[in-house]
Amino acid sequence: MSAFADISATGASAGNRVTNAIAMASRRTGVDFAYLLGQAKIESSLNPTARAATSSATGLYQFVDQSWLAVIDRHGSEYGLGWAADAISRGSNGRYYVSDPDLRQQILDLRKHPETTSVMAAEHAADNKATLEQRLGREAEPVDLYMAHFLGVGGASKFLSMEEAAPNAAAASMFPAAARANRSIFYDKQGNPRSFAEIRDRFAAKLQKGFDSVGTGDIQYADASLPSGAKTVQPVDYVRIETQRLATAADVTVRPEPQTARLAYLMLATLGR
Repeated sequence: MSAFADISATGASAGNRVTNAIAMASRRTGVDFAYLLGQAKIESSLNPTARAATSSATGLYQFVDQSWLAVIDRHGSEYGLGWAADAISRGSNGRYYVSDPDLRQQILDLRKHPETTSVMAAEHAADNKATLEQRLGREAEPVDLYMAHFLGVGGASKFLSMEEAAPNAAAASMFPAAARANRSIFYDKQGNPRSFAEIRDRFAAKLQKGFDSVGTGDIQYADASLPSGAKTVQPVDYVRIETQRLATAADVTVRPEPQTARLAYLMLATLGR
């Protein structure tokens, strides 16, 4: 079993950990909490260990291997994950890789850790938000961020520009590849192409439904997540949570795996800086 093969909490406690992790990521980055929660609900039904059957997509936000290595390479050092970011290289073909296969798997397994994957999803959304706002000349709404998640930031910029210019035009003709791969999104049940405005509205409703379906109540930060009375979330908080989790796991494991011990050492070393 990998270092992040599951989370120890189950039932309500597992759900609280997930929503707390998403709330903490929102608080740290400023990305809309409702958007992050709705996206996680759509992507994984809030299951931290969800795994796609047809791709490498894993975790709450279903990052594929390459997307995860890219976001860790860009933002990992901001959250005590410099050891991971430093291990990631980018080849001449643009693909990210890690020379040590064991270390690569440890980095990929971080996708199953709610706090880490939530804040990386938030940072990725923040990057997309900045790009969209620069290109569109307006504030990016939560649904726009989901369009960037769905089409890529370049595709979303093109889609949203077209939606503003010609909202009732059929979108499939402008996005033939995406339409072929996602027919139910670009066409209705009768086979009629949906307009740019209709597709955007449907995504907005899907996000809202995902958020509404989660009984979040008042989000409460557990003591393990944030210091008492903390008003801001610091990178060290993410490291502390994982260090505590690994220490707890070590207490109940008769024979800790080498990769778990190694990761715990790296986390503790970072925390002590």
